Amino acid sequence: MRRPAIAATIMLMLLSGCAGSGTRTVVKGAGPDELLNLRAGPGLDYSVILGIPDGTPLIRRNCVTEVGQLWCRVSLADTPEITGYVSEDYLSDS
Repeated sequence: MRRPAIAATIMLMLLSGCAGSGTRTVVKGAGPDELLNLRAGPGLDYSVILGIPDGTPLIRRNCVTEVGQLWCRVSLADTPEITGYVSEDYLSDS
């Protein structure tokens, strides 16, 4: 009897997580004359969507490890429909 309730709760949590929740972060460490590559997928083999300068506010959605590197799915805070993946090494919560 409890299993359907647990499954329903997990499903609601997953759906609500896809509906726009996330953690605010900023690009940090790309360098003053460099841009962080926003990629179509989690890894260097994916195409670059655009370059993001240091200080750009992002919304971190979820992170995955690919070939020993942590990649986070993010969206631009000011333009949330633009999403992609960046290396977690270049994200800061401050």
